[in-house]
Amino acid sequence: YPWGYDSDNGPDQWHKNYPIAKGHHQSPIEINNKEVHYDRSLLPWFASYDPGAAKTILNNGKTCRVVFDDSFDRSVLRGGPLPGVYRLRQLHFHWGSSDDHGSEHVVNGVRYAGELHLLHWNPKYSNYLDAVRRTDGIAVLAIFLQVGKTPKPEMKRILEEINAIKTKGKEAPFPNFDPSILFPKSHDYWTYHGSFTTPPCEECITWIILREPIIVSSDQMAKLRSLSKNAENEPELPLVDNWRPTQPRHYRMVSASF
Repeated sequence: YPWGYDSDNGPDQWHKNYPIAKGHHQSPIEINNKEVHYDRSLLPWFASYDPGAAKTILNNGKTCRVVFDDSFDRSVLRGGPLPGVYRLRQLHFHWGSSDDHGSEHVVNGVRYAGELHLLHWNPKYSNYLDAVRRTDGIAVLAIFLQVGKTPKPEMKRILEEINAIKTKGKEAPFPNFDPSILFPKSHDYWTYHGSFTTPPCEECITWIILREPIIVSSDQMAKLRSLSKNAENEPELPLVDNWRPTQPRHYRMVSASF
């Protein structure tokens, strides 16, 4: 079923074709300090990424995505709330139509300009599609993008390629990239059990949401907005507001490492 972010096919409509989108473990959520539980048993997390695993960057009409080789444990995330090693498969962004919104998770009422998701899967399952069907199948490391005066130079590498993938369906080689250069200084995080924020919205994700955002410039955000959600031979339609509104937390616990 074609889905998107417009009124006719957007988040309010997803549940009609993807009933799990109305489930009780949906993402994103609002993180509120008053409801967060500090968990002293939460360990630090570690990422060891092989820059050689980066393959391509693409515009799929919904986001800008970087794809990695996940055929063996070459780029992995471990520790934190995770039961084992998880393999990096792709990273992608969510952003708004202006700098004052765009993130999916909200922290104490604050919505950031964007959110970066690094998606990993649990290789104890035979493949990615199998992992998506398991409650401990997927781990997503989420990093907020905050517009500020001293942007992180490391974002440049991704944004330099935007012109090569202006329209939906465009893909370009993206070799030799280590996404850990994008991490903020602090590794403090919140964690909870949730879902994909795009259909089918499977409830298989251990979220690790970093407390400290990374700083981007207004120009860098504008670069993301210069992508088109239509193909080359179609009218140009800016790819913006590709974020899902927050979902009810229900009875889930949000734990903090700090």
